[in-house]
Amino acid sequence: MRNFIKTFAVAVVAILFMGGCKSLFTLTNSGETATGTPYELVLVCPQAEWQSELGDTLKAVLKQPVKELMQYEPMFDVMRILPNNFKSLTERHRNIVVVDVNPSFAEPNIEVAYDKTATPQIFITLKGADTQSLAKYVSDNRDNILYVLEKAERDRTVNYSRAYFSQYFRDEIYNKFGMDLPLPDNYKLRTTSDDMIWISQEFPMASQGFFIYKYPYEGKQSLTPEALVKARNRFASRIPGPADGSYMSTVDEIPNDDGTDYIPFTPESRALLIGDRTWIEMVGLWDVENYFMGGPYVSYTTVNKATNEVVTIDCYVYYPKTKKRNMLRALQHLVYLVDFPAKK
Repeated sequence: MRNFIKTFAVAVVAILFMGGCKSLFTLTNSGETATGTPYELVLVCPQAEWQSELGDTLKAVLKQPVKELMQYEPMFDVMRILPNNFKSLTERHRNIVVVDVNPSFAEPNIEVAYDKTATPQIFITLKGADTQSLAKYVSDNRDNILYVLEKAERDRTVNYSRAYFSQYFRDEIYNKFGMDLPLPDNYKLRTTSDDMIWISQEFPMASQGFFIYKYPYEGKQSLTPEALVKARNRFASRIPGPADGSYMSTVDEIPNDDGTDYIPFTPESRALLIGDRTWIEMVGLWDVENYFMGGPYVSYTTVNKATNEVVTIDCYVYYPKTKKRNMLRALQHLVYLVDFPAKK
């Protein structure tokens, strides 16, 4: 599994940027500061192309649902504009996709540039001789396109965290878990113990937080979905809810379609490679025992071989009746900052 994931990750980049897709990668420099909010995207597309199967394909790819959320939210908030409106503020946007259909193109291809008209920015140009061939190209390479767009957003979070981290949190997490995590300084410590730390940002109507915990690794059985949920509930129970006797737990059943009964709900899990380390990502729902409160969570679990311990970073969001994608994604990006260096 480890080799497969690593090979797939390399293949995604290779397919997109090398001969198989006739693509072009460029890195430029611009003194302008990029505009826009996270996961917002400017799509420059003429009206005829937008109303064709190419437009339908672009909408299906860029606005597909975020899998971690129960309610629909798109992968990207797409702002489609006409080419003659692509100027001034819009050309300095952080995420840009330009559609260029011209019979002179021998075959469909993609050009990816960074910081072309602003910084930090990703600027993608999709080229094809006609709408049909370009629509097929976009559909065939949807994962690659989403990969570079998502990575651009993730890199912004990672770069900010490395520039504006809390030394206190960095030392606290390293001393407790042997893990280096340059966490942004806009988080606050909630609780800490020998085997767990809880950190969050609190807002009047929202909470964005995560807790890190560890326990002995006892073999592969420690990493089964059942074992991970059991461990999560053990540590989540230490996170108090708003009312006396309330605490966080993991959702194991949800209402059926007509709301007349409950059906079992199991978190989804998969293995993925980040850098040279294998993690288990688990996506599910949390709620609060003895209180009406809940939301999505995504956890990342790995084994610290130096200490023979399981370490989990569990990210959660509470933001009722409001879009949660950006808050959850910002937490998910933190795992890409993690390193387990040799002991100092």
